[in-house]
Amino acid sequence: MADWPTGLLVSAPSSGTGKTTVMLGLLRALADDGVRVQPFKSGPDYIDPAFHRAASGRDSFNLDTWAMGDGLLSAIAARAEGADLCLGEGSMGLYDGVATRGRVGFGSSAETAARMGWPVILVLDVGGQAQSAAATALGFAAYAPDLPFAGVILNRVASPRHERLTRLGMERAGLPVLGVLPRRGDLTLPERHLGLIQAVEHPDLDAAIGGYASFLREHVDLPAIKAAARSGPAPSSGALPRPPAQRIALAQDAAFSFTYPHLLRGWRAAGAEILPFSPLANEAPDPSADLVWLPGGYPELHAGRIAAAERFREGLHKHAQTRPVHGECGGYMALGEALIDKEGVRHRMAGLLGLVTSYEKRKFHLGYRRAVLKAPMPGQAAGTALRGHEFHYSTILEQPDAILAAVADADGAAVPETGSRRGHVTGTFFHLISAEAA
Repeated sequence: MADWPTGLLVSAPSSGTGKTTVMLGLLRALADDGVRVQPFKSGPDYIDPAFHRAASGRDSFNLDTWAMGDGLLSAIAARAEGADLCLGEGSMGLYDGVATRGRVGFGSSAETAARMGWPVILVLDVGGQAQSAAATALGFAAYAPDLPFAGVILNRVASPRHERLTRLGMERAGLPVLGVLPRRGDLTLPERHLGLIQAVEHPDLDAAIGGYASFLREHVDLPAIKAAARSGPAPSSGALPRPPAQRIALAQDAAFSFTYPHLLRGWRAAGAEILPFSPLANEAPDPSADLVWLPGGYPELHAGRIAAAERFREGLHKHAQTRPVHGECGGYMALGEALIDKEGVRHRMAGLLGLVTSYEKRKFHLGYRRAVLKAPMPGQAAGTALRGHEFHYSTILEQPDAILAAVADADGAAVPETGSRRGHVTGTFFHLISAEAA
C-alpha cells in the first residue's frame, strides 16, 4: 500500500533519559502542525498510552513482539490507517528484552522498530560527557546493522561549549543530530513506584505537554525528523481480541485503570458494551452486566475508601452469585479478603476470594508471564495459553483458593503467583495481553 503512513521509534539506551517527554513534545508539536500522528507504545506499558492520547488526540496502542502473534500485531498496526505519521515510544533501553528461544532482545523496542520498518531516534542523556556520547550512539547504531537508524537527540546539554564538543563526536561517528535539548529541571513527569503517575492524575497535563511541545519546537529539527520517517509493509489481516462477554461492567477510576487499549478496542469492535463504574465512588457494577472486570491500578493508595465502599462490595457479591467476576493485579487484590498497606494497616477487601496481600514488606514482581489455564476464566477456556505481564510490589500472605493457572516467566521458570478461583470469581496477578493461537 503506497500511502501507508511512515513512522519512527523514539528510544534510548536506558530508562530515565527523557524519551517520554521527547515523545509527548513531538506528538503535540506535530499535531499542532496539522500532522495526523498515530502513537504507539512498544512493550507492556499501560500508563504511557494515556499520555500519548492526551498529546496527540488519537488512541495509542501497545505493540509487543513477545506477547503478541503476527495477526494481533497486524490488527493493532492497522489502527494507523488514515494517519500521516506513526510515532512509537520504546520501553527501557532499545535492545532490552528477554532471551526466550535463544533470541537476545526478544520483545525489545528494536524488534518493534524492525517489524514495523521504523527508523530509530535515540534520545541520549549527555550529562557528564561530550565526545564520548558518540561512542555510545555508534554502538547502538552498529549493534543491529539491519535496524534503520534515523539519528540522535541530545538531551540535558549544559552549555554551548558542551553542545559543540558533543556534536563533533557525532560528526566523527557519522550520526545525524536531530535535536539538542538544553538541561531543564522542569521537563519531567511526576512518578511513583510503578513509574509515571496516571494521566488523569496530572494536575495540569495539557499545559505540561504544551510546554514540552514548545521546548521541542525550539530545539529539534522537525522537518528533518519527518523526513527521516520510513514506511514498512502495510499490515496483513489480523483480528483484535474478542470480548469475554456482551455487557462488561468495567471498574474505571484512580484505583482501577490499567487496561490495554487494544483489548478495549477489540471488545467494542465486536459489539460488546462497556459499562464503566467507580468503586472509589462506591458505585455498584451495572446489575444487567454479564461480567464484572476489575483491572489493575493502585488499590493500595485507596485501600481505606475501597474498604468503606459498601454498595460496591454488595453489588459484587450479588453479581458473583450467578455471573463471572474477574480481577487483574490490583483488581485481583481488591477481590481478596484483605490488603495490608505500607504502614501495616489491614483493610477489608471484597472477600470473594481468600487472597490476602501486603505492601508492608515490598517485593518487586516484574516480567512477562505465560499462563496455561487449569480452569476457565471469562472469555478463555481451560487449557488456553495466555500471554501477559506482571508488575507490582505486593506480597501474598494467604491464597487458600484453587489455583487458576500454571504460570511461568518468559524463560519458562515457574512463577508462584498463579492466580486463583472460587465459584464464579477468578483473578490473576498478570495483566492479560493476548491468548496464543490454538
